[in-house]
Amino acid sequence: MKPYISIIIPLYNKEKHIKDTLDTVWSQSFTDFEVIVVNDGSTDGSLQKVNSINDKRLKVFTTENQGCLLYTSDAAD
Repeated sequence: MKPYISIIIPLYNKEKHIKDTLDTVWSQSFTDFEVIVVNDGSTDGSLQKVNSINDKRLKVFTTENQGCLLYTSDAAD
């Protein structure tokens, strides 16, 4: 069954902030959602932090650095 909502989080070199961001999402009382993180070619440890999270609601996509407007529409498809 598809989740009720999808949350798309663009990610580019936010290693220090991505875990707090995701922890905030996970702490919501509403749970029928998926989180789509679109890594826009990060060169720090951002992707490794996201990949260390084990939650079935999390989907991760990686692209070459293109800017968030180009890939958020792809993630929504």
